[in-house]
Amino acid sequence: MTRTKTLATSLLGLSAAALFAFTSAGGASATSASPDTKEVPQTVSATLQTSGVADYWTPERMRSAIPGDVLAQKALERGGRTTSRADVVQGLATKIAGKAGKGKPSLHTDEAPVSHIGKVFFTLGGANYVCSGNSVTSANESTVSTAGHCLNEGPGAFATNFVFVPAYLNGAAPYGKWTARALYTTTQWSSGGDIQYDTGFAVVSPLNGQTLADTVGASGVEFNAARGLTYKAFGYPAASPFDGQSLKACSGTAVNDTINPGGTTQGIPCDMTGGSSGGPWFIGTGSGGYQNSINSYGYGSRSTTMYGPYWGSVIQQAYNNASAN
Repeated sequence: MTRTKTLATSLLGLSAAALFAFTSAGGASATSASPDTKEVPQTVSATLQTSGVADYWTPERMRSAIPGDVLAQKALERGGRTTSRADVVQGLATKIAGKAGKGKPSLHTDEAPVSHIGKVFFTLGGANYVCSGNSVTSANESTVSTAGHCLNEGPGAFATNFVFVPAYLNGAAPYGKWTARALYTTTQWSSGGDIQYDTGFAVVSPLNGQTLADTVGASGVEFNAARGLTYKAFGYPAASPFDGQSLKACSGTAVNDTINPGGTTQGIPCDMTGGSSGGPWFIGTGSGGYQNSINSYGYGSRSTTMYGPYWGSVIQQAYNNASAN
């Protein structure tokens, strides 16, 4: 298996939160990322404008952002799953060690802030959305993992006005707002909305002369791992009965999706709602392990299972390209 280590939604009910019109520039231009093999590139990316983005996300806009699970729902309604399990579960096991941050220590309880886990805010299709994300180890020390639907329409345009707010709690941003300068996702997600590849990575700009990993730490990542592992998943659910103001977590052993069998996604017992999309899955029972998936989707507003994509070689390539930016 492949791991990288440092420190260390879902298609659930829709939010009634107000929709804000897109009022900031923050344009994005898509480019193809260079593959790390001789095969057809399986990663796409966008370079973002960063000026004024942090200021755009006022407390009011953050509170009123729409949970991003509606974007995953659209992909599932389109029937985006096209790849067999045998085609996705491939590649050499890879593990990449992480890094401890210099900031405040992480608090590893269900509702306590964790320095490297936070909320992501972005604009897509003229509306403001909110998801969850996590600082992951990378060569640039500036990479955030999230769901593919939290940065690209799948298929469609990339998001703009993208910021990561680590350790968010009740509107507070103790480590600041980190503005993305580039976004990466798999070709399978960006071109067809294939839910099995619903993962993306944002590369953020330094803040106050420091990198993200130096400030909040960065989780290790693991690719091409065994199936059926035990996970602890984190996120900021914002749809009822949650309000998105504090961190939540779910734990359990992963099982295959039996509602739509044959794919590669796995689910764990969880009742987190929209807004938790993109939150990290850690192998084991805490937030200090290796990240190996993200919150992607569930079935219905009262879902008791959260599903996440299998992190195989294609998602690993998207990570590699983001890490090298």
